[in-house]
Order: sequence, then C-alpha cells, then structure tokens
Amino acid sequence: MIERLENIEKRYNEIMEELTNPNIIGDIKKTTALSKEQASLRENYEAYQEYKKILNNISAAKELMKDDEMGELAKLEYEENEEKRKKMENDFEIMLLPKDPNDGKDVIVEIRGAAGGDEANIFAGDLYRMYTYYAEKQGWKVEELSALEGEAGGYSQVEFKIKGDNVYSKLKYESGSHRVQRVPATESQGRIQTSTATVLVMPEADDIDIEIKDSDIRIDTYCASGHGGQGVNTTPSAVRITHFPTNTVVTCQNQRSQIQNKAEAMEVLKSRLYQLELERQEQELGSERRNKIGTGDRSEKIRTYNYPQNRVTDHRIGFSTMQLEKVMDGDLDDIINALITEDQARKLRGE
Repeated sequence: MIERLENIEKRYNEIMEELTNPNIIGDIKKTTALSKEQASLRENYEAYQEYKKILNNISAAKELMKDDEMGELAKLEYEENEEKRKKMENDFEIMLLPKDPNDGKDVIVEIRGAAGGDEANIFAGDLYRMYTYYAEKQGWKVEELSALEGEAGGYSQVEFKIKGDNVYSKLKYESGSHRVQRVPATESQGRIQTSTATVLVMPEADDIDIEIKDSDIRIDTYCASGHGGQGVNTTPSAVRITHFPTNTVVTCQNQRSQIQNKAEAMEVLKSRLYQLELERQEQELGSERRNKIGTGDRSEKIRTYNYPQNRVTDHRIGFSTMQLEKVMDGDLDDIINALITEDQARKLRGE
C-alpha cells in the first residue's frame, strides 16, 4: 500500500514539474491530459500527505511519552493519532481501488419511453424531472439538448447534458430499463399498469478521446419544432448529424442558432461513439463485464418504481426504499450510495 502511495506522490510531483515546462504549456492537448491525470491523483496524494503527518505525530508522541511531565498528555496524543492511522489505512483500501477513468467526466443522458405507450412517455418525463432535481441538489447544471414530446405528456425521447464535479461517478449506474407500476391517469377502471423507459448515461467524450473525420459525417439542417428559442419553425437552426461508419444519427434543436446546435450535436456524437468504444472494450473483457453492477444495456431491467406500495427497488443489488415520492423528487443518494458501496465491495473481493 505504501509503495503505491509513494508512486502516486512521485507521479503527482512529476506532473507538477511538467505543467511548468514551457514546451508542454504550449501543447493544449498535452496540458489538458496532464491536468486531468493530476486531478485524478489529487485525492490520494493529499490523503497520503495527511497520513505522513499522522505518522510523524505518532513518532513524536512516542518520544514525549518517555518524559515524566509530558508522558500522560503525549499518550493521549499517541492514541488519538493511532486511531486516525488505522482509519486512514482502511480508507486507503477503497481509495486505491482501480478507478474508472471516466468518473470525473460530465455526462449526456438519453431517456426514451419504451413499453407502455403514452404512460411510458409520461414516465420518461418523470425520470427526466427526477434526474434534474437530483442534479440541482448536487450543484450540477442541466442543459437540454433535444426533446420529442409525447402526445399525452412526457417524452418519447429526451437528451440532456449534466455538468459538474464527478457526475459520471454517480450516474453511471443509471443506464438500463426502468420500470414503473401504477394506475395511469387515463385508466378509468383503476387497474395498475406496468410501463418502462430506458436510460442511457454516456460520459462526455473529449477531443483526445474521439476524433471524427469530416468525410465520415453528413450535416443536415432543418426548421426546429417544439422546444427552442427564437426562429422556431421559421429558420433552419436545427441540426442533424449522420456518422456513416456506425450509422449513428444525432440531432439538436434547442439552441437559438445553427452554429450552437451543431456544436452541441457534435458533442453528443462524440459521446455516442465513445460509448460504443467502451462497450466494445467491455465485450472483449467477457466475464469482467458480467461482474459489474449492471451491463449498462438498455434491455437490462435495473429498477422498479411501485407507486401503490410507495417502493423503489434496485434489482441488481436487492436494495429497496419505501420513499418513492422523495426519490422522484431527486433524493437518489441512498440508492446511488448503496450501488457505489456494493461496487467497491465487489472490487475488494477481486470480482
């Protein structure tokens, strides 16, 4: 453990020196990559500095314990720092687990109404609202990218970006099929209906992650409809980008200008291609993919929201809470923390 912490400290200091090198400062991509690497090491680096201070305090307290006048006070300080040392060493077990390189990234989320017709679209809208409220509680920023509204409310599809600190680290477990059980507003007989909506959470891709050739895409423009700023239905501000090698199509119409929509659509396209690459890599890993908390596939049923019983159940870890209303209002911490804890436990077991 100490050897790994020393290597982290060494690498952190090397990056500090590199970032002051004039030759590197002029290279934006290199500087960006180094800054991100340093940020990923910072928590462990700072914790190790604190740990070394604690070890020094323990050593000093041991010496003072030999003094007749200071012995009792030094013993108390020794015991206090010993407790801190033990706690930090336990914390290091988790902190030193392999980290997902995407954890610190912003995300692009896509929610689609699936099985259940109008009720599925309404539920998709409920999920969008839930994630928006959760983001607000975290101090994150939500930006809608595109939306196709359902006839009875909600969305048949909505895409949005969430920006903030370590967004992907918390929302990466949300990809999959979400199921709702409740009596629809349109149901006159009071019968409970089961509907589903799918959620896809993609880490936002950087330029250094994905490179898109101009020859691989076609950009079309058209008049926006529904959400949008001035010029809706009058000017071709909406943008559709088609990526030929993967047959991926993205659209954006929520910004006021064609230029802004094009920039947003390119970000979405990069994230989609990055997600495809991540899925390809995970497929190659085989069994490791199966040991993850969920595969991230749309088809995987991950959670049920049961309104008659006021219960939310995450099927991957068998976690339930009887606080459905609070969950739908964005109180997701208990569920997400349970998923993170289980993920860490599996990694500690070497799964």
